Amino acid sequence: MLRALWTAATGMSVQQTNLDVIANNIANVNTGAFKAGRANFQDLMYQTLRLQGTKTEQGNQVPTGIQIGHGAKLAAVQKQFAQGDYQQTQNQLDVAIEGNGFLQIQLPSGEMSYTRAGSFQSDSEGRICTSDGYLLNPSITIPQNAMAVTIATDGTVSVQVQNQTALQQIGNLTMWTFPNLGGLNAIGKNLYQQTDASGAAVSGSPGQNGFGTILQGYLEMSNVNVMQEMVNLIIGQRAYEANSKAIQAADQMLQMANNVRQG
Repeated sequence: MLRALWTAATGMSVQQTNLDVIANNIANVNTGAFKAGRANFQDLMYQTLRLQGTKTEQGNQVPTGIQIGHGAKLAAVQKQFAQGDYQQTQNQLDVAIEGNGFLQIQLPSGEMSYTRAGSFQSDSEGRICTSDGYLLNPSITIPQNAMAVTIATDGTVSVQVQNQTALQQIGNLTMWTFPNLGGLNAIGKNLYQQTDASGAAVSGSPGQNGFGTILQGYLEMSNVNVMQEMVNLIIGQRAYEANSKAIQAADQMLQMANNVRQG
């Protein structure tokens, strides 16, 4: 019965974490290019009371053993990098990545981060940056006399300058990907950083070597499925409740055992 108390407690703990992950997904349902997380669990060690294949007194082999588990634990919280839906914005600096890849962002510390959220703006010097002022890398500067900005599907950035009919190319967007997307470190603000688990970043041009293309005037939305998250929320809540009932039942059995008196 004491084993049941601790086992059920581990179940409540993992379901609490599961609800935390689900709550974060629902909170970011309108966050651009947000990727939903999923909690993965593992069972804990087992206490073996009888080994499989043990011989009985009659010489027969027991086909199954007796193993009592000790609950569950959190194994990982995995990001789901499925493509989100697109929203048309008509903003000339908004871009969506149609397919695989990230854009590189330089942090104030000089470190590099990566994003799929293409809601870009220009700073006082005309440099393309995020809403927090972090610069796109390689840096692209829009001339002050530019009347319009065009971003092609292959990442070519061009501007139309006053008194000129031909477009003037000012830069190219570079795409990046990783051997293991699940190993990326999410640092907030729609940014990820490379880790040993993700592997080294690999660069390429949009539309080539498996990289996605650029869609100007669109934004990738969150890939959170609200209905699925609500179902997961109910399942997690009921699992938490069931584990609490197991603790209550074990406590009542202990109470009855303590109340036993010899006649």
